[in-house]
Amino acid sequence: MTDDAAPDLRASDADRERVAAVLRDALAEGRLDMDEFEERLDATYKARTYRELEPITRDLPAPGVTAPAVSLTKGPERGDTWADRVVPGSEGTSTWAVAVMSGFQRKGRWTAPRRFNCFTFMGGGQIDLREANFADREVVINAVAIMGGVDVIVPPGVEVVVRGFGLMGGFDHSEEGEPGDPGAPRVIVTGFAFWGGVGVQRKLARAEKQRLREERRREKLDRQDRQDRQEHGRDLDASSSSGQASLGHGGHGVGHGYGSFDSLHGRQGEEQREREPRRDGDR
Repeated sequence: MTDDAAPDLRASDADRERVAAVLRDALAEGRLDMDEFEERLDATYKARTYRELEPITRDLPAPGVTAPAVSLTKGPERGDTWADRVVPGSEGTSTWAVAVMSGFQRKGRWTAPRRFNCFTFMGGGQIDLREANFADREVVINAVAIMGGVDVIVPPGVEVVVRGFGLMGGFDHSEEGEPGDPGAPRVIVTGFAFWGGVGVQRKLARAEKQRLREERRREKLDRQDRQDRQEHGRDLDASSSSGQASLGHGGHGVGHGYGSFDSLHGRQGEEQREREPRRDGDR
């Protein structure tokens, strides 16, 4: 008999009980919920062959077999640190770009080479390094802009050096002088601009912008929640003080009423005593 024919053999009651025992262990360990357990147990007792029994416990560990350990600690994602993004010796995704009365873009996940050359004539280009990897710790962007422009966007933490020359044009030096983070690359912007310009901007990546926006939103909600609680507490204090004042006023009114009743009763007694002597005199 071949191995292929073995799964078609008829299963015995003992075979079904062994499968049922695996299912009970899985239920006790939390691998199956009650609905899954009942569904598989019903299929177990209806199975007639090994081929029908085999899928029932295919995703469950066999008795005596230790399941692989699951790490509950989240490790750093690739690309989150400069050590992951600076890869010396790697080749750039793109090493040059040309835009003649048109435009070009290099952005997103790409690898900036050690030297990137670009040329624009009556056009524009954008070199976005916010999500880029770097082929070296120092990359050079050589930009030539003739009656056009090139925008270089770098993320925070990157050191920028500008060495370009402009004739009736210019290079942006506003981002120079900021020290880079440890391990971060240095970006050197050089080239020539004639009736054009090469700008350098420092911006956050989209994911970082979204994270900061979400943090600000949560902080705003927390502040609003604290203010609502404080206002609610002041309303409760005011209501309590108003209730106590009303109760005190009512007690005074009751006391005043008792006082009026006593005074009236006293006057009635005096009038009665004054009338009694006159009646004796009449006799």
